Amino acid sequence: MSAALELAALFRRDLTRLSQELEAFPSEEMLWSKLPGISNSAGNLFLHLEGNMREYIARQLGGIDYARRRELEFSSAAIPAEALLQRIGPLVALIPETVSALSEQAMEAEYPLDVFGLPLSTRQFLIHLSGHLNYHLGQIDYLRRVLTGSGALTFAPL
Repeated sequence: MSAALELAALFRRDLTRLSQELEAFPSEEMLWSKLPGISNSAGNLFLHLEGNMREYIARQLGGIDYARRRELEFSSAAIPAEALLQRIGPLVALIPETVSALSEQAMEAEYPLDVFGLPLSTRQFLIHLSGHLNYHLGQIDYLRRVLTGSGALTFAPL
């Protein structure tokens, strides 16, 4: 299996889990709550991950029109969970489709943006984005557990 197909499968799994985490928040209040010492709510992390996926994969690699407003990812509040699901839900298909369509040559080519001040291949940057998604997915999971007193979610196999 190619690296593009392997990464597409990971993005599909983890974006599905992101949607499941969002659905597991029992109230809008908890979704947007900030705890002492924690600068972001789960809602803001959902917005940040949406912005990241849409900018760095859908727009840069898939040519899909998107104008990112990163500052709103961290300053917006009280967006209903249903509205967040409508924004994040389509990414479960869009991101893996975009990644799986990349040829081996495209994966090894330099990523179109200089994000970190040094050249990276598209493959390297996609690996970074997968790690970034999982980092924030873990933060969202722990915020949900602390706020609700519930445990880990049981994810269906993909």
